[in-house]
Amino acid sequence: MNEPVPVLIRETFWELPLAELNRQEWELLCDGCARCCLKKLEDEDSAKIQFTRVACRYLKQDSCTCKAYKTRHIKVPDCLVLDMNNLPGALHWIPETCAYKLRFLDKPLMHWHPLLTGDRTTMIVEGITVTGRILSEEHVHESGLEEHVIRWVKA
Repeated sequence: MNEPVPVLIRETFWELPLAELNRQEWELLCDGCARCCLKKLEDEDSAKIQFTRVACRYLKQDSCTCKAYKTRHIKVPDCLVLDMNNLPGALHWIPETCAYKLRFLDKPLMHWHPLLTGDRTTMIVEGITVTGRILSEEHVHESGLEEHVIRWVKA
């Protein structure tokens, strides 16, 4: 039986171009804010994106993790499994604080990012995570999403 080969996580890998990251580094780049798990509305005329406080049913709100991470794209067909191929086309709706968006635009990570601080404390204190601020889609009718538009997340 073949043992999986451990992948080396490089020091300050987040400063490298995204295309140079291995899969583990790519996954570690996510700060775990869960803002991308919020339902979004797009204005048909302006293409402007508005975030709502309504989250995917598979989001564990207390930890900002997905209950179905490995099968999320199957259970939720419009859930985007972000990679270098689809990132450019998704930039218009990805939150402005997202590490993938920032690094794609050759900008540094936010000062509160766990890779820089060593833990999630600063991002929680600064209100970056969605914990305690959202509702599950299980409790909101899709036709009522407009009632839940928020201004604390922008694309």
